[in-house]
Amino acid sequence: MNAAQNSVVLMDYTVKDEEGNIIDTSSGHEPLAFIVGLGNIIPGLEREFIGKKKGDAFTVTVKPEDGYGDKDDALVETVPRAQFAGVKNLAVGMQLQAQTDDDTMVVTVIELTDTEVTVDANHPLAGKTLNFDVKVVEVRDPTAEEMSHGHVHGTGGHHH
Repeated sequence: MNAAQNSVVLMDYTVKDEEGNIIDTSSGHEPLAFIVGLGNIIPGLEREFIGKKKGDAFTVTVKPEDGYGDKDDALVETVPRAQFAGVKNLAVGMQLQAQTDDDTMVVTVIELTDTEVTVDANHPLAGKTLNFDVKVVEVRDPTAEEMSHGHVHGTGGHHH
């Protein structure tokens, strides 16, 4: 079976940055499962699965505009350190949830002084070109329940 719109794909993958550093891998874990065309993975990778079948292996380079987007400087903000008084061991690289008027977002601490904290609400991979090594482990039709929920259940998927 070849992957098409609404196919379930299970994949093994390794993703590296432009310098060849491993960012993430499924090695040692279950394959990642997703339904093609529902936007569960970044578009630059998702579209490469159309027509692929079990056993296919390929590499994909995903530019920021097809991945996590370009870095948006408006999402970097410096705030008084007093706003983080309840956070123990505040450190550069720490990720925290921040409440906005409409939403909760994850921010990364990128700079600290005695009086200020600079946080970045961009996705950690924004602005990065990503290189994926992928192997298709399985291609199948989704169950009715998976389609109604919009994600895969069982191996590599969600466990309710």
